[in-house]
Amino acid sequence: MQTPDSLSPPAAATASTVQAALAPTSKELFLGFLGLGMTAFGGALPLAQRMVVERHRWLTQAEFVELLGLCQFLPGGNIINLSVALGMRFRGVRGALASILGLIAVPSVVVVLLGMLYQHFQHDPHIKHLFAGLAAAAAGLLIQMAYKIILPLRKNLVLATLAVVCFIAIALLRIPLLWTMLVMTPVSIVITAKFAAKKGAS
Repeated sequence: MQTPDSLSPPAAATASTVQAALAPTSKELFLGFLGLGMTAFGGALPLAQRMVVERHRWLTQAEFVELLGLCQFLPGGNIINLSVALGMRFRGVRGALASILGLIAVPSVVVVLLGMLYQHFQHDPHIKHLFAGLAAAAAGLLIQMAYKIILPLRKNLVLATLAVVCFIAIALLRIPLLWTMLVMTPVSIVITAKFAAKKGAS
């Protein structure tokens, strides 16, 4: 399969034009993340993957996993970082602002209203049961998201091994996330680069 780099100049220009035409506008980014913010109860990442990859096809699954991996190593919430990075990728600063504003608009209003109600009813046992149920639902969404992220790694033993090592370090050995990141990030970059170079040379 040819890529834009391997095509002749006119064909490459045509491919770039088509790719630019398929890129979401700032309005589409805003509306997409607005809908995500309105429906992402208990966890936004699984629904973000569905919106970006499956529904709008702005990114492939591999591209989404790579972008999410970058966002997870940056300070702040993953979904916040993802919205900004995705907006910057397609429409620059305007796209980043459109994405983040769409994402936080409705949740911000809802959280303020719920916070006011929670102050009055926080000791009600029914409310406590409600939050316990929401936590279980959020855990299920995260497990689903983890499964979808793992799928692209099943054909790459090196990346899969790195993922397992990180999981063991954080979940089982209880090593702080910061130290795990400081060690595993450069290690994973070096190993992946060497693996890619060796694969390209073969």
